[in-house]
Amino acid sequence: MKFSVKAWSTSKGNPAARTGVFQLGNCPQIETPALLLSTRKGLPHFISPDLLPSLPLPDSSLLHVSPLHFMEGISSKTISSIGGLHKMLGLHDFGLAAVARDSIQCLPESSASNKLGASFETPCGRLLIKPAEYMGIISSLRPNLWATLADEVPAWVSKKRNKNSVDRTVKWLDECVALSPAGGVAFGAIVGGSDVEERRRCAQEVVKRNVSGYWIGGFGFGESTDERPALLSAVTGVAAGIDLFDSSYIYHLTIGGFALTFPLDNKTYASDLKLTGMGIDQTKINLKATVYRKDATPIVESCSCYTCQNHTKAYINHLLNVHEMLAQILLEIHNTHHYLGFFRSIREAIKEGRFEKFREMFVEKRRNHLAEVAVCA
Repeated sequence: MKFSVKAWSTSKGNPAARTGVFQLGNCPQIETPALLLSTRKGLPHFISPDLLPSLPLPDSSLLHVSPLHFMEGISSKTISSIGGLHKMLGLHDFGLAAVARDSIQCLPESSASNKLGASFETPCGRLLIKPAEYMGIISSLRPNLWATLADEVPAWVSKKRNKNSVDRTVKWLDECVALSPAGGVAFGAIVGGSDVEERRRCAQEVVKRNVSGYWIGGFGFGESTDERPALLSAVTGVAAGIDLFDSSYIYHLTIGGFALTFPLDNKTYASDLKLTGMGIDQTKINLKATVYRKDATPIVESCSCYTCQNHTKAYINHLLNVHEMLAQILLEIHNTHHYLGFFRSIREAIKEGRFEKFREMFVEKRRNHLAEVAVCA
C-alpha cells in the first residue's frame, strides 16, 4: 500500500480535510477522499463483472468485502485453492478491502459478543466469530487490505460495556496481527461507542501496534438512514480528515427505487428543489412515482453514466413497477456514478481551497431541507 497527502484544507487555522493518492496492490492510483463500493461476496449487489467497466474508473476500483459472506456457499478453503478472491472473481485490477461488518446483512450483535469473539447477525443466523476463525477466512480470501476484528457497540450502552468493547478490540487486534498473512495490509479497529474518552483510549492503544491505517468502527450502528444522512456524514467525515469511506447508501437507494439527482457542481450545490408529490427532495427522486410514467428524459440530463445515456425515467419506472431486476442494475449504475461524482467534487473543493465554504453551504442547505420536511409533516 502506498499513500501520500497532496493538499490540505484548513479549518480555523488547523489542517483538517485533505486529498491524497492511494494505491493498493494492482489497483490503479486513486485520489482520496474515496468511496469503497459495497459488495455481496466481492461484487456490487446488482452489477455483474461485465458491467463494471460502465462505472467511472479508477474511482470505482475499491471494493468493500465482508469475510462473513463466505460463511455460506463456496467455502473459504475452496477460494484459497483457487488463489484468492481476486482470481476467483477475475478482478485483478481492483482493490479489495475486507471488514467484518457490511451494514446490510452482517450486523454486529453486541449483546451476544463475549471475550472470545464478536457476534454478528448473518444470513446463516447469529454467529460468534473468534479472531483465529476470522483470520483463517482473511488468509483464504487474500484481500489487499483488512480491518481487525472489533467489538462494536451502539451509542446507548453503558460506560462499562464501552470499556469492555475497547479492551476486547485491542486484545483481538494483537491476536489478528499475530496471525496475519504475508502481503495483506492491516488496519486497526477503533471503537468506543459514543464515549469520547474510550475512543481516545482505543486510538492511543492502536497507534502503538504495527498497523498501516485505522478503521473507525461503530458509526451508524443502531441508527436509521434518516438519523444519519449519508451525504452529510460523508462531508463531516472528510472535514475530520477521513480518507476512505465504506457505505451501504447506494444499496439502500437502489433497492428503494431512488435515483440521486443533486447538482455535482459544488460551486452551485444549493438546489431550489422543493418537496412535492413527485417523491423528490434536494438529493434524490423516487422513480416508482406515477409522475415519471411518461417522462422521456434521463434521470440527470448532464450525467454521462450508461443509464442516463441510454434510458429514460419512464423506462425505469416501468421496470420498477413490473419488478424487473434490470431496474436495480440501471439504478445502481447511476447512483454509483453520481455518488462517486460527489466525492470528486469534494476533492476539487479541497484542492481549490474552498472546502470550508462548500461544507458550510452544504450543511446549511441540508438543515433547511430537514426543517421543510418537519413543517410538511
